[in-house]
Amino acid sequence: MNASPKPVNALARGIAILRYLDSQGEPVGVVQIARDLKINTSTCFNLLRTLAHERLAVFDQTTKKYSPGLGVLELAHSALKQGGHIRLLHPRLEQIANEHKVTAMLWQLISPSRAMVVDLAEAPTPLRVHFTVGQRLPSLIGALGRCFAAHLGLPKPQIKAMFKELRWQDPPTFDQYWSDVEETRRNGFAVDIGRYNRNFTTVAAPVLASDGRATMAVSAITFSGDIDRTRLLRLAADLKRVTRDASRALGNSGSLDSAQAAPAGRTKASSRQHRSATAT
Repeated sequence: MNASPKPVNALARGIAILRYLDSQGEPVGVVQIARDLKINTSTCFNLLRTLAHERLAVFDQTTKKYSPGLGVLELAHSALKQGGHIRLLHPRLEQIANEHKVTAMLWQLISPSRAMVVDLAEAPTPLRVHFTVGQRLPSLIGALGRCFAAHLGLPKPQIKAMFKELRWQDPPTFDQYWSDVEETRRNGFAVDIGRYNRNFTTVAAPVLASDGRATMAVSAITFSGDIDRTRLLRLAADLKRVTRDASRALGNSGSLDSAQAAPAGRTKASSRQHRSATAT
């Protein structure tokens, strides 16, 4: 039997540093990195200098601190592009962006607390909301976050604890947020009108894996003044068609057809209730 390969310590430590920088959310100095990872300070400095040379880390000359570099995003995007879902979904993102005059994005969950843009399409309009591939957000924020909260399989107390760390321009209460999460679970899409950012409306729908959990989501964002309720529901229906097909491709056999029909079949009273909930 072949022995397990011996890890290369320098490489393992370099990877540990990259993961550490990614987890911090703000630049960190070499002394703190070395202390937290239990690496010799001189060794840590040399590893960081090498990572910076390879564009995997960025060194700020003013603060003398390090943060993840663009090279990490380039590697991540290259790896994600190998998956057929990005190639197959891109034309659908372009269709949504062009038809609804929005920026449409495919998000990948990269940890329970973070999601990253892995593909996008922008409307050919002079004024549009700009995102970039590799951009990350907290996994539970906005419309996107309601989708993940509804389909991550996390207990409510854990979601509540994560919710407390989120930063909104117009923050909902947790009860409002949880009500939206439950409605997202029923209807298959989520809406954020001015909560995460007062200027924007975002609609999102989850992509479910074979176990029913959300591994990805598709969202569309536009200026709040550019979309009314009728257009919003049409956009939600189109997003759900895309994510339903993607979910089936990932082996999820569940049907969202009944939920997809829900908005059109609401009574006036339930419609008023829905407007109140999705505006949070």
